[in-house]
Amino acid sequence: MDRRTALVATGELLAWWTGLALLWLVLISTVDPLECAVGAGVAAVGALAARAARRAVTWR
Repeated sequence: MDRRTALVATGELLAWWTGLALLWLVLISTVDPLECAVGAGVAAVGALAARAARRAVTWR
């Protein structure tokens, strides 16, 4: 993997993670450290799944 491809992949994962983490924060009722940690972890898994799904569909 060249440097540009790695940078694009990192940017895509960060964008997905940010969107999913913000969605999690909007949907929870109380914001405490445990909820934030769980939300960050779930958003990371979701970002990886979203990138994998997009790559499977576009064959890139």
